Amino acid sequence: MSNPEPTTDARLLAAYLRPERRRLSALVAILVVAMVLPLAGPVLVGRFVDAALDGEASHVLVGLALAFLATTLTGDGLQLVVTWLSVRLAWRVGNNLRSDLCRHALSLDLDWHGDHSPGQLIERIDGDIDAVTKFSSTAVLQLLGNAILVVGVLLVSAFIDWRASVLIGATIAAALAVMVKLRRIAVPFYDDERDVQAKLYGDVEERLGGLEDLRANGAGRWAEHRLQQHSAGWWRTARRAAIRGDGSISLAGAVFAAGSIAILALGVWQCRRGELSVGAVLTLLRFSQLVSDPLWRVAEQLAEAQKAIAGTRRAARLLATEPVVADGPGPDLPAGALAVELRDVTFGYGTGHPVLDRVDLVVPAGTSVGIVGRTGSGKTTVGRLVARLWDTERGAVLVGGVDVRTLRLADLRSRIGIVTQEVELFRASLRDNLTVFGTLEADDELLARSLVDVGLGTWLASLPDGLDQHLDGDAELSAGEGQLLAFARVLLADPAVVILDEASSRLDPATEERLTAATDRLLAGRTSITIAHRLATLDRVDRICVLDHGRVVEHDEREVLAADVSSRYHGLLAAGRSPEEVAP
Repeated sequence: MSNPEPTTDARLLAAYLRPERRRLSALVAILVVAMVLPLAGPVLVGRFVDAALDGEASHVLVGLALAFLATTLTGDGLQLVVTWLSVRLAWRVGNNLRSDLCRHALSLDLDWHGDHSPGQLIERIDGDIDAVTKFSSTAVLQLLGNAILVVGVLLVSAFIDWRASVLIGATIAAALAVMVKLRRIAVPFYDDERDVQAKLYGDVEERLGGLEDLRANGAGRWAEHRLQQHSAGWWRTARRAAIRGDGSISLAGAVFAAGSIAILALGVWQCRRGELSVGAVLTLLRFSQLVSDPLWRVAEQLAEAQKAIAGTRRAARLLATEPVVADGPGPDLPAGALAVELRDVTFGYGTGHPVLDRVDLVVPAGTSVGIVGRTGSGKTTVGRLVARLWDTERGAVLVGGVDVRTLRLADLRSRIGIVTQEVELFRASLRDNLTVFGTLEADDELLARSLVDVGLGTWLASLPDGLDQHLDGDAELSAGEGQLLAFARVLLADPAVVILDEASSRLDPATEERLTAATDRLLAGRTSITIAHRLATLDRVDRICVLDHGRVVEHDEREVLAADVSSRYHGLLAAGRSPEEVAP
């Protein structure tokens, strides 16, 4: 379903429940019947007691007992049906919300993701919604069912004695006032608890990711201290929330107890005056307990309700977060290879310190450029701006003569293929890894051909299940094979522009030799930008661009710069390669 535009947690839930209104209506109808049937139980018990005291015939008592048994069993059976349906509905709505949260998070900018660790996102997308699902599948229906039950109890008890009905209503009102008041007080504390949990999970995820470095550098004690700090913070916030949340349970219990005592006292007084029978007194007492029992269960789940409300609010805030990099009006890009141009581009990731400073760079359609420079000179940033992972702070990036900010993101990125140093392989089949779970459409023949073209044909033939072989992430492939698999993905996408960002930096010589042929196949007829530290990977590019502190200091044909002893590129070649290799 499409992303709603919620401003409150109530509107968010309403937006996701709207498509389920028919199932929800049927569920409410069954719930009404299930909650009305228990009203007959106390009446039948009271009638049974009065009949027994009056010496009624045995068949009358048996009939009342069977009627009580039938209503009780039917009510319990309907309660099971309600629980089953409500759990299915809650999880269906929760999964839809999870999907939209995940989709929306993936659409947000890399700058936003830089401020939110994977652990935090897991807690937002799964942890918060899990709290909402658990609560809505149980306590919500108990609250709704209790509301139906309260109305029925008040009506039936009014027929027996209006004063008892007023007393039951006052008890319920007092209990609800206590729960609502303390809920408002406790919700911000539960929201804080969820924030602390997210930070804890995010920190744990980061420490596990850097486990080898922590061990190698003896920083294990520091990591343990960080975990203790976060755990202590969680304990403090959880304690503050629990004191306020559990306080409502204790006070609500006291109110219910006082109400039951008052009902019993009123009934005994009226019974002695001859205004009520013993059976009627028992009926009123049972009604007070019938109301208090479900309300007590709701009170026990108040903490879960507060967590669910906090989780829903946080989900609403996440869905309301707008991406900075958004779709443009969507002019169409021309077919074939596309020219790439940077016009007076300045960009610094919002830090105020430019990584690229007034960069001008033109890559004609169908040609290749190699970008070199020291670490931090802005090489990788060029590729990110061309793919519009960020927007420039000044100047413009053009692809195919069109400003990338005016293009639809899906259209732009479908025409650009990127291979980075770090290749992400999924725990899925080889087919899903190649097509990125069906994003790229290709039959088995085309998939196999792409692997053969990048030099992985022998490896494919060795797999027992072929394209259906399950890959356990990158555990089953070497770094070189992972890079070649990424090349196969780009071949399948058939982009107009290819960006290779240190794509061969992790390859051994034998694998790099296979990659050279794959690169020639990949770049044929396409515009390419190759970012490299290893100058040997630039032997086949048409032009060289040298960056230094975010500025273009050289940009010319590779052969020209290699032959010019005064050029920086010639100096890099002379410093990094033998004299025989310096000649163009």
